[in-house]
Amino acid sequence: MLGFYGDGGVGDNCPTVRQAVMSVPLLVAVDDDRDLLRSIERELRNRYEPDYRVCCLRSTSDALATLQELAAAGEQVALVLAGEVLSGASGTEVLAEVRRTFPHAQRVLLIGWGHLGDSTTGDEIFEAISRGRMDHYALRPAQPPDEQFHLAISSFLLTWAEARRCVPNTVNVVGESWSGRAYELREVLERCAIPHRFLLAGSDEGRALLAGGGARRFPLLVMPDGKILEDPSDAELARASGAAVDPDRDHYDLVIVGGGPAGLSAGVYGASEGLRTLVIDSGGVGGQATSSSAIRNYLGFPRGVSGGELARRAYEQAWVFGARFAFMQRVTHLEREHDGIVVALNTGGVVVARAVVLAMGASYSRLGVEPLEALRGAGVFYGAAASEAPLVSGEEAYVVGGANSAGQAVVYLARYARRVTLVVRAASLDAGMSHYLVRQIEATPNIDVRTETEVVDGGGDGWLDRLVLRDRGNGKEETVSAHALFLMIGARPHTEWLPPTVERDPAGFVMTGSDLSADALRALGRPPLALETSLPGVLAVGDIRHGSVKRVASAVGEGSIAIQLVHRLLAQ
Repeated sequence: MLGFYGDGGVGDNCPTVRQAVMSVPLLVAVDDDRDLLRSIERELRNRYEPDYRVCCLRSTSDALATLQELAAAGEQVALVLAGEVLSGASGTEVLAEVRRTFPHAQRVLLIGWGHLGDSTTGDEIFEAISRGRMDHYALRPAQPPDEQFHLAISSFLLTWAEARRCVPNTVNVVGESWSGRAYELREVLERCAIPHRFLLAGSDEGRALLAGGGARRFPLLVMPDGKILEDPSDAELARASGAAVDPDRDHYDLVIVGGGPAGLSAGVYGASEGLRTLVIDSGGVGGQATSSSAIRNYLGFPRGVSGGELARRAYEQAWVFGARFAFMQRVTHLEREHDGIVVALNTGGVVVARAVVLAMGASYSRLGVEPLEALRGAGVFYGAAASEAPLVSGEEAYVVGGANSAGQAVVYLARYARRVTLVVRAASLDAGMSHYLVRQIEATPNIDVRTETEVVDGGGDGWLDRLVLRDRGNGKEETVSAHALFLMIGARPHTEWLPPTVERDPAGFVMTGSDLSADALRALGRPPLALETSLPGVLAVGDIRHGSVKRVASAVGEGSIAIQLVHRLLAQ
């Protein structure tokens, strides 16, 4: 018997409020075509029970009423699937209402195979996503086993689980306070794109996790294999995660400095083409891209991908091809010697490379407001919107920045916060943000935008509670209540450690190719390759390069191009 509400019966796993079973989240499907709904229910039940309960409904009104009842009962809804047309109207009308009752649920429009590639359908989906009325789309299930359908459903459920901090292999950070070393460890895990969550030692969850463990030295990490690290150093954390080597005078064909999109791309292509490759990063993988909760315009991911997920996939890809990684280790110097380019590390290790690719990326500039810097990790965050979003549930949050990363953050935070305000120094969002993000921000009712505005002060007693905003036009200042501030401003390249032989522009970005000065060209003694720096055999890619396009796809492209240039260098 099908589990229909409003159709004379309720299936075993489609609970009424009186039958609520709190421990198992629901998958909800809505379609007024009985045969189509039957096929959806078959696929969901056969594949996802008993980890999820399946609830199938045949009308818009029943779906909305049921969702209200489930929300009132404290149920969890992980996924809502809606038919493309329901009672003559677009299925997005149901999905748009889901956000009110279950803000974290994934909302998916099911379309027929014949509509894939149809321009009208594509325009409608783009418009609905831009306006926040749905999250994704998927093709209706075909005859079983439809693994393409299940691949899509599994990806939606993973996104939901990540938002709930309950994905497999999650690292638990337990600390006595939000700030200090506990925050630093969360930053390290974020830079490594490792799923994690934070628990206060005195909370019920924290005490339960550590029950019977005796005295502990906080903060501590509970690893997925059960191992507990008490106040670990960054290096100890890297070794525990299995993502570190300790190089010492080892020789490599290629050393890549930086594990962001550009460095990972160079690592994948270098290792796959037979080069002995080492990637070194002072943090982990992903770079600034890990702060992006949803990259929707990256090639090959029509439903979008988070920066962390993209970084994890690229890391695994490079690792399988044979690239090796030295995380939590910082390069302090490089110099050309007779046997190659010597790369010195802060740990005392030294490696020698035939070629080097610089891909250190850039980080957000500091706000420089002392009372707010003192609250880092306690309401003030640089990036980190994806990892710290649960902290702002039902609260007022502010995001500072005018580029795509800030736009993605404010849209993501709007799922949690009562209201999110985007603070932008420029006169409009169009100056630095993609059009699709601007439209999505404009269509989200709990997002405000304050242009020509800057944060000049703020504070709080142990946690942020207020900000001072200044209108750049008239100079007037206003104090506002704020529970969290996410800063995504500017771009500061990590090039301060480079020797003078590597030419940079006044802002610190590395000069390459035809942009090199006449003096640098004379010192090089030959025409430089397109991405080559003033130091022979050393290339620069991604955000650290003068004139680069600050986009993930551009960084990945430069990383792949660099390997072709490395082959030319090695051939010489």
